[in-house]
Amino acid sequence: MPQTSTPQTLALLPVPDGVVFPGTVVTIALDQPEAAAAVAAARLGEGRVVLVPVVDGRYARVGTIAQVEQAGELPNGQQAAIVRGIARAELGAAESSERAGLFVQTVPVDDERPTPRVEAAGRELRVVMEEVAAARHSRRLPEILRTVTDPGALADAVTAWWEGPSAAKVTVLELVDTGARLEHVLAWAKDLLAEAKIDAQIRHDVTEGVERNQREFLLRQQLAAIRKELGESEDGSGDYRSQAAALPLPDKVRTAVETEIDRLDRSGAQNPESGWIRTWLDRVLALPWGKRTDDLLDLSRARQVLDDDHHGLDDVKDRIVELLAVRKLRAARAPAAAAAAAAADADRTLADGTPAVPAAEPSRSVSTRGDGAILVLVGPPGVGKTSLGESVARAMGRQFVRVALGGVRDEAEIRGHRRTYVGSQQGRIARAIAEAGVMNPVVLLDEVDKLSAGGWSGDPTAALLEVLDPAQNHTFRDHYLEVELDLSEVVFIATANTADTIPAPLLDRMELVKLDGYSEEEKLIIARRYLLARQLERTGLTSSDVEVGDDALRAIVSGYTREAGVRSLERELGRLLRKVAAKVATDAPNVKAADAVADTAGPALPFVIDDDAAVREYLGRPKVQPEVHERTTMPGVATGLAVTGLGGDVLFVEASSSDRAESDGEPGLVLTGQLGDVMKESAQIALSHVRANRERYGVTEAALARRFHVHVPAGAVPKDGPSAGVTMTTALVSLLTGRQVRPEVGMTGEVTLQGRVLPIGGVKQKVLAAHRAGLTEVVLPRRNEADLDDVPAHVREAMTFHLASTLDEVLAAALAPADVDATALATAA
Repeated sequence: MPQTSTPQTLALLPVPDGVVFPGTVVTIALDQPEAAAAVAAARLGEGRVVLVPVVDGRYARVGTIAQVEQAGELPNGQQAAIVRGIARAELGAAESSERAGLFVQTVPVDDERPTPRVEAAGRELRVVMEEVAAARHSRRLPEILRTVTDPGALADAVTAWWEGPSAAKVTVLELVDTGARLEHVLAWAKDLLAEAKIDAQIRHDVTEGVERNQREFLLRQQLAAIRKELGESEDGSGDYRSQAAALPLPDKVRTAVETEIDRLDRSGAQNPESGWIRTWLDRVLALPWGKRTDDLLDLSRARQVLDDDHHGLDDVKDRIVELLAVRKLRAARAPAAAAAAAAADADRTLADGTPAVPAAEPSRSVSTRGDGAILVLVGPPGVGKTSLGESVARAMGRQFVRVALGGVRDEAEIRGHRRTYVGSQQGRIARAIAEAGVMNPVVLLDEVDKLSAGGWSGDPTAALLEVLDPAQNHTFRDHYLEVELDLSEVVFIATANTADTIPAPLLDRMELVKLDGYSEEEKLIIARRYLLARQLERTGLTSSDVEVGDDALRAIVSGYTREAGVRSLERELGRLLRKVAAKVATDAPNVKAADAVADTAGPALPFVIDDDAAVREYLGRPKVQPEVHERTTMPGVATGLAVTGLGGDVLFVEASSSDRAESDGEPGLVLTGQLGDVMKESAQIALSHVRANRERYGVTEAALARRFHVHVPAGAVPKDGPSAGVTMTTALVSLLTGRQVRPEVGMTGEVTLQGRVLPIGGVKQKVLAAHRAGLTEVVLPRRNEADLDDVPAHVREAMTFHLASTLDEVLAAALAPADVDATALATAA
C-alpha cells in the first residue's frame, strides 16, 4: 500500500490543459487569477502548491504537490512560473483563508518500496518502451529510460512523454498504487508497440512493392515539376553543361566551370553548397563571353558627335579623337606587323643553328588595342564630365555603363566578395561588364576622388590599381568569380572634381584631362543650344509657347548663377519655364501680348522673355550681386583668385591694424577665416617681407609696430593653398601706405621673403572666375604666361594680364596712385 504523510493545507493551482507528474519540471502560464493567486500564496509560505488537472470541467481526485522554483515575466511579457513536481497528493476539503486563492487539504502519497512483482513489471515496461523508441526513432525516450530507475517514476515519466489525451494521463495520476499503475501503463505500452510495428511493416511493404521503373517514372515526374516551378524549360536549356558548351569560354574559364559543374553533380540537393555553386555558375555564364562591338573609327563622325553633344572642351575632344586615331592605325597595320614579327622570329637562330623560340606572342606585340591610356576628367561639378563619357561611347559605337564610386569604402565593392560569405557577389567592375552585355564597353568610373580611404574592410583605391593598369588588367581576377577577366579592351574614363584627393599611385595610372569650366559667353551658347531645349521638353512646352531671348539668357547667367559649370543655370531655366508652364496651363494672358492684341481671348502665345525685367518678373531679384568694387573701396582690401572643388572663385583678403599696449611684447599678427597652415605661413611671410622692405614701400617704423589682423571672409569655409601670398602682401602694403587696391584688378601668386613671385596652378579656372566676377585685369606670375593659352580667346581679349616676377611689379599694377581719391577711383571703376 502507498505510504501517506502528514496532511498539509496548500494553495490549489488548476491545470486545465495537461497533467504534471512527480519528478517533472514544467513552466505554467499565470494567465488566470486563480493560478497567479496560488503562486503568490506559495511564495509567502514554503513555496509549495498543489497542481490539480481539470478534465471536462471537473477536478481530479489526485493532484501533484509541486515546489515553485521561480516566478516572473517571460520575454513576451506573460507572467509564468517554473514548478517541479514532488509527490502525489489526495485532495481533501477546501479551507477558507484570509489570503487570495483557493486552499485545500492534501494528503501526500509516497510510492511504497518496490516488491519483486513491481520490479519485474518495471523491467518489462522498460524493454517494451526500448522497442517503441527504436520503431518510432525517438530521441527523448531513450534518455528517459536511461535516467529513470524507479518503477513507479518510470511509469510516470513514460506517461508524461506520451502525446495522448489528458483524460488518459489523469487516470495514471489517480493510480496511487504503484503495481496497478505499472500494469496499466504496461498494457498501454504493448498496444503502442503493436501499432508501431504495424506502421513499420506497412512502410516496408510499400517501399519494396514499388518497381524500379515506377520509381524512375515518379522521380522524372518530380524533376519535371521542379524544373517547371523554377522556370526552366524541359528541353535542356537550363543545363549548365549545354550552356557552357554553347559559349566561347577561354580555356581557363571553361576548366573552372566544368570543375564546378562536376562538384554540383556530386553534391546532393540538401547540400548548402549546391545553391552557392548554382549562383556562381549563373553569374559566370551570364557574362558576355566573346561578345564585342566593332569600333566606329570614323574620326570626322566622332568629332561631329562630340561637337553636337558639348560646346567647347576642345582639349578633351582632341584627346578622344587621338585615342580613336591610334586604334584606327593599329587595326589597319596589325596584319602587316604580325607578318613582319613572324618573319623575324623565323629568321632568328641560336648559336647551334636551331630555330629560336619566339620571345613573346606576336599578338601581344602588335595588339590592335588602343594606347592603353586611362583618361580622368577633372573639373568642377556641372561641366559635363559624365555626359562626355556617354558621348565617347556613342562616338565609338560602344555600349556605355556608369559605375558610381562616391562613398565606396570597401575593397570588395571593386574586386568582389569571397564566395564563402553570405550574400557575396562579384564586384562592380564585373557587374558593369555583365550589365553592358559586351566585353569592350565604355565604363565611366564616376567620382573617383570620393572613394573613402582604406580601413578594416580594405582600400578600394588600391583595388582599382589593377583595374586601371594596362599592363595588368588583361588578367583581372574578381574575388567572387575567381577566373580571369580581360579588361584590356574596355575603355575606362574616370571623373573627379579635384585631383588632389586621388591617391598618387592611382593617379599615376591615369592621364589627367582638366575641364576648368565655362565663360559667360560659352554658358550663353550652351544654354541656347542644349539646356533650353531640354528644359522645354521636361516642362511640356514648345518653342511656340515661349520665346527666351539672348538678353534674358545673359541676365540669368550673370545675375542668378556664378559657377564654373552649368548645373545651376539649367535649374534656373527650369524654374523659369515651370512658371511659364503654369501660366499656359491656367490660360493666364500674357501682358505684353494682350497690349498688342487687345481683342484676343485667353493667353496670347508665345510668351516672350527678352530682357532683364521679364526675367526678374519670373525669377525675382537677382541672386548674384557684383561686390568687388564695394569691397575694395578702402585701403587694406585686395581681391585674390582661388580654386575650390566647385571651380575658380574670387577671394577677398582684408587687413587692419590696431594700437598695442607696451606690455604686449613684440608686434603680433592675428589671422582669421579658417585658414590652413599654408595660408598662415603666407601671411607671416608677407608681413616679414613688408617689415624688411619698409623703406622701399614708404612705411614708417611706427606703423609696423601696431598689431595687424588679416581676415579672409566666409570664415565657415576652410581655405588653404600656396597662391595667396601676393594678395596678402598687397593688402598689407595697401593698408600701410593708404593706397587703395584698384577694384578692377584680381591677383594670384605666392611670394618669397625676397619678394619673388612664384608660379601657381589653376590659371584657367582663376581667370574664368575673375571674368565672371566682372574683373578686367589680372596679375599673374610671369612663369605662368604659357598657361594663358588654355584660356578661351574671347576671355583673353576681354581682359588685361599683368605678368610679374617681383612684388614691385605686382604693387605697380594693383595699387592706385597715392594722390587718387578712393571715392573717385570707385566711381570711375
